[in-house]
Amino acid sequence: MTMQAPETKIVDSYRVACDGGEGALGHPRVWLQIPTDIGWVECPYCGCKYIHKDFEGKV
Repeated sequence: MTMQAPETKIVDSYRVACDGGEGALGHPRVWLQIPTDIGWVECPYCGCKYIHKDFEGKV
């Protein structure tokens, strides 16, 4: 069985919300803070990686 790779999203805010994006099959909404020194954060529930637009292509 193969697993799908976690999604990567480019965002323009350093504070983002993640709820898994699958309605009832998602997860509780969590607010994530992207550190300004590394430019990305990963959701602890679904593994989705949020990259700030200023760090696109650098991560």
